Amino acid sequence: MTAILDIPLETISGGKASLADYAGQVLLIVNVASKCGLTPQYEGLERLYEKYKDEGFAVLGFPANDFAGQEPGSDEEIASFCTTNFGVAFPMFSKITVVGPDKHPLYRELTAAIPVAPGAESMRARLQGHGMTPNPEPEILWNFEKFLIGRDGDVVARFAPDAAPEDDAIVSAIERELFASE
Repeated sequence: MTAILDIPLETISGGKASLADYAGQVLLIVNVASKCGLTPQYEGLERLYEKYKDEGFAVLGFPANDFAGQEPGSDEEIASFCTTNFGVAFPMFSKITVVGPDKHPLYRELTAAIPVAPGAESMRARLQGHGMTPNPEPEILWNFEKFLIGRDGDVVARFAPDAAPEDDAIVSAIERELFASE
């Protein structure tokens, strides 16, 4: 098991946690936001979770207010929003910072493990088209960037923010990790 599993986390309800709580599972870690154009991805993330959770898979949501103030709420407000609007049942965690000098240690490890999100060029161009200066690699580009962690605790894939949760590349990577030993 890797050190990433031992990084202290806090659940959205205030409980202590770590990725070790999910040891042996395949994890899709996503920085989420409630007021983003990509917020509807919660629906696809929940469908993925429901489809594969009995196979040893979990989506883990990490709210972050790092991009255009798109996650301004408290943990309680975020939890209520996700449940009420999207029926989110996958585990959610306390709001963290995913970029810059105050970046949470989890995201420091994730971005160090896979510094580039393949396919992020179109999202980078869209941000520039809106007059924004995208973060340089290896930083998180925007809300809803995704990291896949294999059963062994290793970070195995990174996906651009605008890659839909049920995109073939994401589903194939999840299934490869879930069913690799069968």
